[in-house]
Amino acid sequence: MSKNQNTFIKKQKAELKKRKQKEKLEKKIARKEQPKSGELQDMLAYVDEFGNISDTPPEPTPPKKENPQNQKSNKKTN
Repeated sequence: MSKNQNTFIKKQKAELKKRKQKEKLEKKIARKEQPKSGELQDMLAYVDEFGNISDTPPEPTPPKKENPQNQKSNKKTN
């Protein structure tokens, strides 16, 4: 009975190996079919204030206005 189990296990392993090779080949072909452009803009990634990565640049934020009280206290007096 052990011979039958051994051959069954061997067949299962062979099928699994064949299936994995087929999937690997399909992935390889899919990668080659994707268009490649070596442009810098396609390779850039942006990070927002929350740490999320995106392909689009963030919108510029308006500059912050300083408080007039802070400007007076920062100046040195003679």
